[in-house]
Amino acid sequence: MRTMVTGGAGFIGSALVDRLLAEGHEVDVVDDLSGGSLANLADVRAAGGRALTIHQLDVRFPETTDLIVRRRPEVVFHLAGHVDVRASVADPVLDADVNVLGSLRVLEGARRAGADRVVFAATASLYGDLDAAELPVRESQAHRPHSPHAVAKNAVVEYLVAYRRLHALEFSALVLGNVYGPRQGPHGGGGVVAAFAEALATGSPVTVLGDGEQTRDFVYVDDVVDAFARAGTRGGGLVCNVGTGSGTSVNELLSTMAGIAGVVPEVRHAPVDEVELTRSALDPTRAAIHLGWRPWTTLEDGCRAVIEEARRRARVSVVPSDGSEVRPARL
Repeated sequence: MRTMVTGGAGFIGSALVDRLLAEGHEVDVVDDLSGGSLANLADVRAAGGRALTIHQLDVRFPETTDLIVRRRPEVVFHLAGHVDVRASVADPVLDADVNVLGSLRVLEGARRAGADRVVFAATASLYGDLDAAELPVRESQAHRPHSPHAVAKNAVVEYLVAYRRLHALEFSALVLGNVYGPRQGPHGGGGVVAAFAEALATGSPVTVLGDGEQTRDFVYVDDVVDAFARAGTRGGGLVCNVGTGSGTSVNELLSTMAGIAGVVPEVRHAPVDEVELTRSALDPTRAAIHLGWRPWTTLEDGCRAVIEEARRRARVSVVPSDGSEVRPARL
């Protein structure tokens, strides 16, 4: 099958490219390398041969549509976009330009190319900040986005519905929990596991936002990639949660990771941003029914893999001698 992965040099996208190539699919990667890195694709570039083609291109550009028409993928996995909620508050126009206009360029290309399906990476912040009694949240929950980033992602879901109705372009939209795993950067949107791992590996202080009692649904990247691969042929016309169904507090996460690392870290606290969710957990029942998907990686096993990678990086990096801390990452 011919596939395209936008954002394919990023954390999740590159892992998806690995999976697609391993299954024998042809893959076109579209990435402007503003957040992703060709280093994430080094191994598959060496082994992929003609099955892998990389295009350095911003999804906002009209050339993206032309490229999709020319390459004619059967399935487009659309993961490109801005992910930092705080940045969307600071510059909502840029966020909408990338996440909405960029997505429309992709949808127009898929429509004109006669693609079978678009699989879209949505966000748990679509649902807004919910009461504990409403968790784990199901897909029937009304969308209450409370940040420009979530509003933009919600708009793309609505466009997907419209393109399906108007142009018979099938879609699957995956609402992702807090995805973590190897290759994730410790700074910027969503990298709290990576940030903790780097601090624990280098002996730096750990920064916790607020009191650390806010919860997230942490789901391992390999499990998420499995959901994407399945959504390439299943779950048409559906929004599906991809999470574990359980919320883990930041304090619990840090305790788990410190235990795995065998480290007692110095903990510092920083203020919580107004746009941060208080709690989040996604009910994965629909994904189990329609995608045949379930998460299988425990938090302990996933965090162990991230810590091991952070330690490998620390061994080949210069550790700060001034005790400087790793910057806090958004949840």
